[in-house]
Amino acid sequence: MILVGVDGSRAGLEAVGWAAREAVLREAPLTVAHVIPRWVYETKTERYAEVAAWMREGGRTVLAAAEERARRDHSEIGLRTTLLPGDPRAALIGAAQGAELLVVGSHGLGGVRGMLVGSVAYGVTGHAPCDVVVVREHLSPQRGEIVAGADGSSASSGVLEFAFAEARMRGIRLRVVHAQAYLWPHGFDPADHGEGYDDLLTARRKLAARYPDVSVVEDVVHGHPAEVLRQASYGADLLVVGSHGHGTFAGMVLGSVSHALLHHAPCPLAVVRRTG
Repeated sequence: MILVGVDGSRAGLEAVGWAAREAVLREAPLTVAHVIPRWVYETKTERYAEVAAWMREGGRTVLAAAEERARRDHSEIGLRTTLLPGDPRAALIGAAQGAELLVVGSHGLGGVRGMLVGSVAYGVTGHAPCDVVVVREHLSPQRGEIVAGADGSSASSGVLEFAFAEARMRGIRLRVVHAQAYLWPHGFDPADHGEGYDDLLTARRKLAARYPDVSVVEDVVHGHPAEVLRQASYGADLLVVGSHGHGTFAGMVLGSVSHALLHHAPCPLAVVRRTG
């Protein structure tokens, strides 16, 4: 099951469109969820009954618009809608138990003007029990390529597995980007690809053997990983990164690279959760 959270915003509708296509590619059912305050369900006082009824009706309107968007390009998709009570972050995280993927828009209607990513997108990305995709409000033309950021850390195998599978489902090329952040004082040795590169190469070769129909190119770039990946993903169909990589402190909800890209990635961003 793929779960997508909506709130009536444009970014939410873009997320629904993205999730619908993903569900068709994966041959998975799609659940569209909208969250309303818990008190709307629990109120028993006549004083607030009219407001609660109005909010429930508003939620059903949001879900109807989302279903219409999902079926616009995929009329036969297996889809259900649901109203969830509570805080949007907690409700979506709870509903994502057992899901293959959770999809959200980068901003919601409650977002603060000028913020680059909404609190719901940030909250679920750090805590969801499954991989998360964050979809931008304004999607640029796509060039038919998946970009994967991998650093050879323990999370990289999951990132590459996700990226190879996406590239095969979509029939497009995969670009694996390995960014080396630190240079020698007098430049760098082109033969030195940095920490984790050998492990990354081994993992990529194993997956290439499992996905022989996926065309793969590899870039080794010296620069800050977040900026390197931001630039590499302009026009990409999807950017895939791990929730944590090399240099992440234990206990951090997100690593610095995934955190930065959550704010600045120019295309849909998949954050693959750390396992173990």
